[in-house]
Amino acid sequence: MSKVFKAYAPASAANIPVGFDLIGAALKPIDGAVLGDEITISESDTDGCSVKTVGRFAHKLPTDQKKNIVYDAYVMYKEELEKRNLKPLNVHMELSKNLPVCSGLGSSAASVVAAVVALDAIHGEVLGRDGCLELMGKLEGKISGSIHYDNVAPCYFGGLQLIVQENAVISTTLPDFDNWYWVSCFPGIKVSTNAARQILPKEYARSEVITYGRRLAAFVHACHTGDDKLAASCLVDVIAEPYRASLIPGFEDARAHGVQLGALATGISGSGSSIFSIYEDLDKAHEMKEYLERNFIANEDGFCFFCKVDRRGAFAQQV
Repeated sequence: MSKVFKAYAPASAANIPVGFDLIGAALKPIDGAVLGDEITISESDTDGCSVKTVGRFAHKLPTDQKKNIVYDAYVMYKEELEKRNLKPLNVHMELSKNLPVCSGLGSSAASVVAAVVALDAIHGEVLGRDGCLELMGKLEGKISGSIHYDNVAPCYFGGLQLIVQENAVISTTLPDFDNWYWVSCFPGIKVSTNAARQILPKEYARSEVITYGRRLAAFVHACHTGDDKLAASCLVDVIAEPYRASLIPGFEDARAHGVQLGALATGISGSGSSIFSIYEDLDKAHEMKEYLERNFIANEDGFCFFCKVDRRGAFAQQV
């Protein structure tokens, strides 16, 4: 009997205010709800790879399976095996698309990570963790136009990831704060990654660059020393948020409401349109969730969750 594996890859919030393109966090709802993409993979009698899509947001994906990033993952994984003189299996993959596209929750990254994890599981973990991560970065780059890891790394490894890309180290895990509650909200509208990048200036003032570097260094130090107050004070974005805020209706009001409730930070998740607001007080987090459900969610596609950092990340298990 052929083996069947099921892989899960969580949502992620990239561009954490202090770390544009450099810090991302994997997220999981505290009520146990599924906030991530799932792939079930099995051997197939059909040559190559077939892809089926199901789930709440499957209708947002291309109908042609060869235009699905999951199919691209198979093609690129196959190439990696052939470089090693290994024969790829014929497989069928069913993608349960639970994350909305262009939402700022690492939707494409979750599909990419789940696909690569599933493919490596059924092939006996040929690529290993580093090989898988490199392939995930290439696939994410195919979608966004440039290789970056601030979604795929936290989605794959879990936790709070600092992107390094030096001395053969792609990312490293930062200690996170267990007393932080993340209110993550998708309003139901799309903001494309390309549009969000185009709105950014080509150059920044020296003072902004210095401020960015200072706060990033202080945040990393605070994570390693367990200083949550210092970490929270550094969660200010001078690189992207001042320009992207105009792309997300209601964000400025939501951030102001977060300040009134004592939020440690309220920021744009990835390139938007999702936002997050961080609290130590769960009651205040509840108030923010209620506010966002009333005033920020624009249609039936929107949702809001209480989350903590998902320290497990992506995984596959035989079923």
